[in-house]
Amino acid sequence: MKIDFSLKNEKGKNVSLNDFKGKFLALYFYPKDMTSGCTDEACNLRDNYEKLKKENIEIVGISMDDELSHNNFKEMHALPFQLLCDTTGEVSKKYGVYKKKSFFWKKASGIKRTTFIISQEGEIKKVIKDVDVKNHADQIINAVKE
Repeated sequence: MKIDFSLKNEKGKNVSLNDFKGKFLALYFYPKDMTSGCTDEACNLRDNYEKLKKENIEIVGISMDDELSHNNFKEMHALPFQLLCDTTGEVSKKYGVYKKKSFFWKKASGIKRTTFIISQEGEIKKVIKDVDVKNHADQIINAVKE
């Protein structure tokens, strides 16, 4: 299955699925910039970025944060990959990761942390639903090799 997207990155540039033809794409959806789990995940991917690149894997993060938030998050943690702004939740809904969640006593809707491994032809190859934020790069590499 192929799910196209087109969103602005942290610099306001449009990015779409077609931009990654010929590479594996780890499209990771995360709840919010600057939160502990999301920071751990992004930093694990940053620390293993060269290892991922050697496997021909491109990393792209998506959350509902805006360009300013993404830019600050990216600069603060020296992230070498793009972060896309899904401020309306449209793409998150298309990928089925926009869910009702409850956190302690609060109920809200938002992104469920999920990563899609997309083939070099743009097809979804695997979905990682049980993301280990501190070892996510290894999960991605293993999923590509399966």
